[in-house]
Amino acid sequence: MLRAVVVVLAVIALVGLVVPGEAQVGHFRTAAGRADYLDAYEQVLQQLPAPSSTTDVPTAYGSVRVYEWSASPSQPVADAAPPVLLLPGRTSGAPMWRDNLPALLGHRRVLAVDALGDAGLSAQTVPITSTADQAAWLDDVLDDVSPGAPVHLVGHSFGGATAAAYARTRPDRVASLALLEPVFTLGSPPASIYLWSALVLLPAPRSWRDEALRRIGGTDEEPRGDLGGRSATADDPLTRMIDVGAEQYTAKLPTPAVLDDTDLARLTMPVYVAIGGAESLAGGRAAARTARTHLPDPTVRVWPGTSHSLPFQVPGELGAELADFWRSADH
Repeated sequence: MLRAVVVVLAVIALVGLVVPGEAQVGHFRTAAGRADYLDAYEQVLQQLPAPSSTTDVPTAYGSVRVYEWSASPSQPVADAAPPVLLLPGRTSGAPMWRDNLPALLGHRRVLAVDALGDAGLSAQTVPITSTADQAAWLDDVLDDVSPGAPVHLVGHSFGGATAAAYARTRPDRVASLALLEPVFTLGSPPASIYLWSALVLLPAPRSWRDEALRRIGGTDEEPRGDLGGRSATADDPLTRMIDVGAEQYTAKLPTPAVLDDTDLARLTMPVYVAIGGAESLAGGRAAARTARTHLPDPTVRVWPGTSHSLPFQVPGELGAELADFWRSADH
């Protein structure tokens, strides 16, 4: 019985069930769910370094929440370097970078967004039906935050897929591309993940969803959403934020398509690829081989012992490696 229900939920999640009268833009299922999410979101936000500015950028598909951290006052030249823009994983939002920001700040401007059409403080108003639509709203954001200048684009999980889609269509706007466990980009996830992901993204009994999250994270701990195998307790507001986002937010977004050899050849900027060495949803070592073989200028690292939650598991080491990568790309 459980297997039959999981299969039905997987089909709904992957093909997109249209419910009569349901909004065709991302939305919270209930007002109470939205309030719970925003409470956790605000708690995590208070744990981040205070941003230099917070803005809501209008785009053709809705407004996008953007946080900015300026470079250190002791390094004014860093403000002239291409900024970094961070795209989060599914059901999280900009606060997901809490543990990564300390290693990223001070070198140059850093910007983080809540993805449009997903949980966060961005507000989708027009349906997003293709990766071209996702690239379009991101282009509107860059026109506002970095007009006429390229950025170092970083994406985790589904954020990596969005980043790659944008870089493929607008390579002139991307100084470098960092893909951290990017799903549906260099390869497809294991077939079983389609089933487990359905239980994360759709309403289901908590025990089923906890098991699905454990399977996705590749760990015996109690992960939540794109946190995967990150060691976190239930009272951590970041854990709660992503958990509530997964349970209470209905995203209306297209499933990305794996890039073919021609698509990868268009990514002519320096590209950094980080793959989980123990449990990967990005395609594992096969994805790493694809990146090394077909990207024009790749830096590929398979991180031993990590899962899809790689950014949360090695935040300091990853931050140092990215800083070196950006400096090299600048030159």
